[in-house]
Order: sequence, then structure tokens, then C-alpha cells
Amino acid sequence: VLMSPRRMETKPVIFCLKTLLLLYCLVFWVTGVVLLCVGLWWRFMLGPYTSLISSGPSNAPYILTATGAAIVLFGLFGCFATCRGRCWMLRLYAVFLSLVFMIELIAGISGFVFRHEIKGTFLTTYSEAVLRYDGRDDRSLAVDGVQRRLLCCGVHNYTSWLSSLYFPIGGIPASCCVTFSDCSAADLKNATLAARKVHKQGCYELVTSSIEGNMGVIAGGTFSLAFSQLIGTSLACCLSRFISTNQYEMV
Repeated sequence: VLMSPRRMETKPVIFCLKTLLLLYCLVFWVTGVVLLCVGLWWRFMLGPYTSLISSGPSNAPYILTATGAAIVLFGLFGCFATCRGRCWMLRLYAVFLSLVFMIELIAGISGFVFRHEIKGTFLTTYSEAVLRYDGRDDRSLAVDGVQRRLLCCGVHNYTSWLSSLYFPIGGIPASCCVTFSDCSAADLKNATLAARKVHKQGCYELVTSSIEGNMGVIAGGTFSLAFSQLIGTSLACCLSRFISTNQYEMV
């Protein structure tokens, strides 16, 4: 039993396709790990801030976590299918990559198209959080966190706090202060004195400008990641075709 000349010519092609697909599976698996970590980080670390950008409970961290876990599992499956060289496994892997491509493409387009609605929702929910601030609930703590990290105060500026339910009792929150040691409770209850001791810029402008500034990067990354699935799909389909049509022959 000898190997036909045609088979001898296709062996290097199959080897190259397997090598490329294994490298792609590794990158795909790493992508899944990143998405899984981002989903968990969002769920446990950014939970309080989610209430400021959504009028209701957000499923985004759960979707990211589930998608990341699925990609990790199918990334391992892709490696196994490539090493075993089973056509049905490679075709199943190609189908999964196609589904991931469609999901990521739809998510990227939706995020880009509805970015203005996202900013509008943030304005509404953040304004309500400032109005009903009490310094204790999750939304209030999230507002304090945003003001400390972004060095901002109020929705458009510090005057947003003057109409809040909290101002008559506690004044402007200390999280607005430029220097905490120079910000007394009495100063924060006096709008004239507080104006000189709190951050001038509002948080809404900072957050939305950050969204606009990074939208191109986010959209580019999302679409690049989506279209990379086409590379994996093509490699899996080509390898499956070569394996199924080029078998050992008798001469």
C-alpha cells in the first residue's frame, strides 16, 4: 500500500491548515477568557455603576460571562477537532464561529446606532440618582464613586445638587470636593462657598465625551473581532474539505 502522488501533495497543505487553525483556536480561546473576565469584573466590581446607565437591571454582564464561557469551551473543542481531524467536528466548529460572528456584528451595530439613546438614558438615570441622593443606597454610592474618580460634580455642574433632596440636609456631597481637608460640612451647605471648593465640571459631560471619544476604538475592535471569526470559519471548512476529499489511495 503506497500513498498516491495526489495525497503526498496535499499532506503539506493539510499540515499548514491544521497549524493555522490551531493558532486561531488559541487566539479564539484567549478572547473567550477575556470576555469571561470582563463579564465577571462587570458583575462584581461595576455592579453599583450599572444602575446609573440603565433604568432597570442590566443583563450585559451575564451575557458577556455566558458568551466568554461558551467561547472558552468551543475554543478547546476547536483544538480537539483540529488535532483529531474529524470532518463533522470541524463543520460544527465552523457553524459555531458563524453564529458568534453574527452575534458580535449585531451587537456592534446596535451599540453604534443606539449610542445616543444610551447617553439619553444615562442623563435620565444619573439626574434621578442626584435628585434622590441620600448617601447610603447603591445609586448614591455609585454617584460618589463617579464624582471621586472623574473629578466632577453633579450632572452638568455643582448646581445640580441645589435642587436635590439631600442638599437642605447635608449640602453638596463631599465627593465633589477638590480637597477634602478644605471642605467642611458648613461650606458644602453654603452654595456660594461650595462653588469655590468643589469640581467645576459636571459628570454627564465627562462620561459622554469619553463614550464619544472611545466609540471608534470600541466599534473598530468589535467589528475586527467579529470578522476574525470568518478566518476561523474558512480555515475549518477548508481543512474539513481537504480531509474528506483526500484520503489514502491504493496504487
